[in-house]
Amino acid sequence: MNKTCIIILGPTAVGKTSLGIQLAQHFSTEIISADSRQCYKELNIGVAKPSSAQLQQVPHYFINSHSIAENVNAAAFETYALEKTRQIFNHHDVVVMVGGTGLYIKAFCGGIDPIPPTKPGIRENIIAAYQANGIGWLQEEVKRNDPVYYAAGEIKNPHRLMRALEVVLSTGQSIVSFQQKQQIKRDFDIIKIGLELPKDELYNRINTRVDIMMAEGLPDEVKSLQPYRELNALQTVGYKELFSHFNGGISMQEAIEAIKINTRHYAKRQMTWFKKDKSVTWCSPEYRDMSEKLEQIMPH
Repeated sequence: MNKTCIIILGPTAVGKTSLGIQLAQHFSTEIISADSRQCYKELNIGVAKPSSAQLQQVPHYFINSHSIAENVNAAAFETYALEKTRQIFNHHDVVVMVGGTGLYIKAFCGGIDPIPPTKPGIRENIIAAYQANGIGWLQEEVKRNDPVYYAAGEIKNPHRLMRALEVVLSTGQSIVSFQQKQQIKRDFDIIKIGLELPKDELYNRINTRVDIMMAEGLPDEVKSLQPYRELNALQTVGYKELFSHFNGGISMQEAIEAIKINTRHYAKRQMTWFKKDKSVTWCSPEYRDMSEKLEQIMPH
């Protein structure tokens, strides 16, 4: 059997963590997380990190591996995950990857092009203008300068918008044009299993998860991170809304409702991204269902 990485992907709250652990135990192997927020030591409740009991069941990588002060991106993940994959393959035939960050999974599977260095001073000017004029100004500038990104990118994430504007003003090209044109072929097999649920069921899971996070102490976690709220790592659903509450912008009840709505929107965007990938085999989040699908498609 060739060395194989099985990737369990899908929207938030669909049940990837527990299924990934079952799968890793079945193959007596280890897990690499593909979640752009669970890697941060300082973020816990709000990013639905696996519990300490779950982390003890199977070795996990890219969880609690970085600080919120570090600049972690898809290129950094690609390097990190490929190195861990090679290490695990020294002892096992299978690696399990679990996560919902589509760009990280794409980088791992096929690589991404490096973006050329940007011109000095441009980023600082954009940040200052955004702080003075708000996200509406930022969206309009991106729409005017990089309509390609504006049509398909994350236009509610100020850090993504600022990055897109910085790249187009520095290079004259859309940030989209730097995406990998020619996929790199990895020297191991990759199998992608997507988990999905009916929309109503998924949204109920999301709402319940948010209520549990609040009961487990998410407000205290966010309050302790107030001094760092401008960092990119904290431009995250569950944190942004509570920062707004603590700064007097909205009530606690409004913040909770906003977290539920924004998490549902995020799950919808995840599904839109993953459904474009025709190499994904979809199934329900039941281990029996997933193992049957794997039995059909795993190389023997």
